Amino acid sequence: MEAVGRNGRRSTNMAFTKLSVQTFGVGKGTPATSTPETDIWAVFRALRDTRSLFGLRPGHVQTLQAMLSFLKPGHGDTVFASNDEICRRVGGIDERTLRRHIDRFVELGFIKRHDSPNRKRYRVKSSEGQSISYGLSLAPLLARAGELLATAQAMENARRDRVFLRKQILTKLAQIDEADPENELTHQVRRVLRRKLSIAEYRTLLGELEAQCKQMSTAVDAPETMKLPANDGQTVRHHSKSKKEQKDLESGTDSETLPLQTLTTVCDQATSFATNSLRNWHDVERHARTLAPMMGIHESTFEKAARKLGSQKASCAIFIILQMSNRIRDFGAYFHSITLGRREPDFNPSLLLERLSRSGTATA
Repeated sequence: MEAVGRNGRRSTNMAFTKLSVQTFGVGKGTPATSTPETDIWAVFRALRDTRSLFGLRPGHVQTLQAMLSFLKPGHGDTVFASNDEICRRVGGIDERTLRRHIDRFVELGFIKRHDSPNRKRYRVKSSEGQSISYGLSLAPLLARAGELLATAQAMENARRDRVFLRKQILTKLAQIDEADPENELTHQVRRVLRRKLSIAEYRTLLGELEAQCKQMSTAVDAPETMKLPANDGQTVRHHSKSKKEQKDLESGTDSETLPLQTLTTVCDQATSFATNSLRNWHDVERHARTLAPMMGIHESTFEKAARKLGSQKASCAIFIILQMSNRIRDFGAYFHSITLGRREPDFNPSLLLERLSRSGTATA
């Protein structure tokens, strides 16, 4: 039987396939207001924009785009085109590369193979209208549309916030330069701005500059320059920490191995956002990496924490912070403090989970 789509022509209007999805509000677990139908290409763009979270390269995205272009309205979500046809539509990649790309999407849970006995891709129908599709099913990708759209929106919000904070910082720098062109703080801040910073780091710099501007406007004598650390990596400073938070972080012993069930049960806020069951620590870490950018925690900050503390302890920090959200003003700064900052030696997930479990609430 000839494979469906083998001789099909590429459509010039790719925004034709619709599916119904639900998106969830961050931190609430309830459906957010959205249009009843979401364009399948909007889901593709969401995965494209968040590809770094899944370890995907541009080549993977191009392959997925080519596969999606073979779908036809009313013909389901299975790609029947042969590997040769897909390779040509991608732009002439070799079949071995295509197989690697497909394998990666299968590993991530975005594609599922339905192989026929002879490995051909086609659809057969019975006289009663029942059908069997053999090919590459994109149903798993569409099932995760809500997750991908929410993650892409969170990343876009974080990008816009970084741009907004950077503009505020540049405005403050110009004000200080006008009053004191030789101010050492402005030179140090500009050196720091050459790096890609997190939202928490931008806010810290803005706070430093606002304090400098206030000091310059009220001081009678020449203002005393506030200095940043020599090491650019130490720009995040946490000046206001509540005594209650400090008490929760103090511990005389190191963190011990945590039972997975304890974490997922006590931290039900984080667990409620999981699209699949968290059966092992790999699932927990993957979910924590998805939650982190939604909480304003840059992926590079999470990577540094994972290298320093271990991925298990860094993932626990994400779950615990979200559970204690009503007590924490800045997730990014708090995460940095307990994993990479001065509070890291006192961070004990076991102790925190025990206290949250006893209190039954994150406000204890």
